[in-house]
This record gives sequence, structure tokens and C-alpha cells, in this order.
Amino acid sequence: MRQLVSWVASAAVGFVRACVVVVVSMLVPAVWAAAVGLWIWWWGGSPWPGIAPLLWACIGTLALSRPVCRMVRSIVAKWTGTVIPAGYRQAAPVVRMSTGYWWNGYSYERTSRDARQDQRMRLWWSDPATWRDLRFAVIAPATMGVIAAIPPAGVAAAVAGFSHPALAMRLIGVIGVAVAIGASPYAWRPVEPVAVRFLRPSPAMTLADRVDELTAQRADTTVAQAAEIRRIERDLHDGAQARMVALGMSLATVERLMENDPDRAKALLREARAGAATSLTELRDLVRGISPPVLTERGLVDAVRALALDSPLEAAVSADLRLRLDPPVESALYFGVAELLTNAAKHARATQARISIAGDGAGVVVDVEDDGGGGAGVRAGGGLDGLRRRLAVFDGTLEITSPAGGPTRVRMVVPCESS
Repeated sequence: MRQLVSWVASAAVGFVRACVVVVVSMLVPAVWAAAVGLWIWWWGGSPWPGIAPLLWACIGTLALSRPVCRMVRSIVAKWTGTVIPAGYRQAAPVVRMSTGYWWNGYSYERTSRDARQDQRMRLWWSDPATWRDLRFAVIAPATMGVIAAIPPAGVAAAVAGFSHPALAMRLIGVIGVAVAIGASPYAWRPVEPVAVRFLRPSPAMTLADRVDELTAQRADTTVAQAAEIRRIERDLHDGAQARMVALGMSLATVERLMENDPDRAKALLREARAGAATSLTELRDLVRGISPPVLTERGLVDAVRALALDSPLEAAVSADLRLRLDPPVESALYFGVAELLTNAAKHARATQARISIAGDGAGVVVDVEDDGGGGAGVRAGGGLDGLRRRLAVFDGTLEITSPAGGPTRVRMVVPCESS
């Protein structure tokens, strides 16, 4: 009995999915069927009335190809867990030039709106993914669409057969029911292999995307390095350098007062010693901001534990003690945890946080969860966006789950053989 219920449930789910596949895959053929119907309706012996429906069908096919492919990727990911990368080219930001015109990577326009429209049109036509989607929109009805149509066709045959009193028609109805029930659990399954075969980016597209990604990462790294150098220069100029100059002036004054006013010279020496101690503290803080000594000496796990102790949150750390990564990876993850703890205390008003560091066989996974108010997201130019770009240098990823009201969970994953 339990197996029968399970089979019925599987058949019902399969039938619904098969119907969804039929609807999605047959959108483009429906456009052409409507165009043929219009042509037959308008036809009066002259071929010219057929031009308008033909143009309408072509435009409809081009307009529907990308939405159809997006829906197929969505249902494949939802039903099977297989994620098919879209591989679409991303539009670069439009830039306003000193002349007042807007540059979109292709041409100059008077307004940003015109620049974006021209950019979208050029990008759409030049993107190989556009023609890949168009090919899939033509192939899908003849492959997964035909197979997925078997259960609905069986139901239609059953309805037609049982509505007719003839015995042969009732037999057709019984066969239709058997076909619909037997095919429903399997008729929708070709959608995954067909989509993976024809919708995944080609090697050339993947290589081009990787080149663009590496170019963007190089630019981000260059900008980040320049900003870091400016910060170090500013901190040295405003802090330790100014104190060292004052220390030199004090020692010069002490040299002149040593014989004439020893008490004043001793007082200046005490001030100079205090200034030297302050300069040393500032230099240590500066070095700690570049690379914390505990991170260099004891690794990521102990550095994160020290960071948790200094955090205003009640932070608990669970980690794999045997984990030791390359220094650049450890630095990126350490400052990522620091950024997340700061955001949790400053913006989310959290009181507790949990940090987990572990290796999953293919890389290192760092989870940071807090009990704050939630609502966190990656915004262009924000701290999380910078963290995402910093991890992308190592092919790492940043996943954020932060519903309104909390809690917020951020996962950083970096591929690493050392894990």
C-alpha cells in the first residue's frame, strides 16, 4: 500500500513537471503556429500578406529564446540540483567623459540612458550566448518537448476515449490512462541532459568569461594595492613620522641644554622617551593592520580566535586545528572574518556570533553566523562587495543568507589543496 501511494505521488509530480516542460519548450512553436494561422487567415492568393506574420514570428523567437532558456535553467536547478551557468556577457558600467558624453564601451552618447540602450543592443547581438539560446529554443521542442508531451497526450486520449460510447474508443481511453501513469515519472527527466548538453557555455565562452574575470580581478587588486599604499603612507605621515620628527627636534634641544640646563634636558629626554614608545605602539598597530603577527606566527585558526576575543560580540570559534593554508589565503579569510564581525556589531546590532573553519576536501569553508537583525546584502562599493572581490582572486565565493529579522549567515569558500 505504501509503495502504491509513493508511485501515485511520483506519477502526479511527474505529470505536473511534464506539463511545465511542454509549456516552456513549446512557447516558440506556439508563436510560429500563430503566425501560420494568421497567414492562412489573411491569405488571398498573394504571398505578400505572409511577410508580416513571418516577421512577427522571427521577432517573437528572438525575444523568447533567452527567457525560455532562463526558465529551463531554473527548473533544472530546482528539480535536479544541477546548476547550468548562463554564460551571458556582463555589461560594463557607462562612464561620463570630460566632454559631457557617455562612453559605453562601444560608442559615445549624449545621455546615460542612450548609452545603456546602445550598449544592451550591441551586447545582445555580439554575445555568443544569444545564438546558443536561439539554437536551444529550436532544439528543445523536438527533444525534451516531444517526450514530455507523452503524459498529457495520454490524458487527452483517455478523455477522448471515455467520452465516446464505442468499445474501441474506450480501449483507447484505457491505453491513454496507462501511458499517462506509466510515463509521468520519467517523461520530464530528459530536460536535464538536453539542457546540460545545449545550454552550458562553450569552451570558448568559458575562456572569454575567465579572461574578463581575471582582468577585472587584476584591476581590483591594483586599486586595492594603491589604496593600501596610500593608507600606509597617510598613517606613517600623520603618526610615526611626525613623532619621529618631534623626537629629533627634542634630542637636538637636549644637546644644547645638556650643560646649561640639565633639569630641562632631563625633562625633554623623558618626553622623547614617551614619544618613542608611542611611535613604537603606532608602528605595531600599523603592522598589525597589514598582517597581524599572530596570523603570521600561528596561522588562521589562532588568529581568528584572538580576533574573537577582541570582538565586542560573544564569539565562539570551532575549527580544524590541523588546518594551515597559504599566507595570502589566510590573510583574505582573516580580514573577511574581521569585516563580518565588525558589520555584525556595527550594523546588525548582534550580540553573539559563531565562527566555523573547516576543510571539505576541496577547499576551506568559513561560516560566520550572528543573531543580528538581518537584511545584509552585497552592494556595489560596499564592504561585502570588496570581500567578494578579494575572495574571487583565489577563485573563492561568498554566499550570504540574511532574511529580514535575522539571523545572518555568511559562507566563504576558497579552493585550496592545503586543506
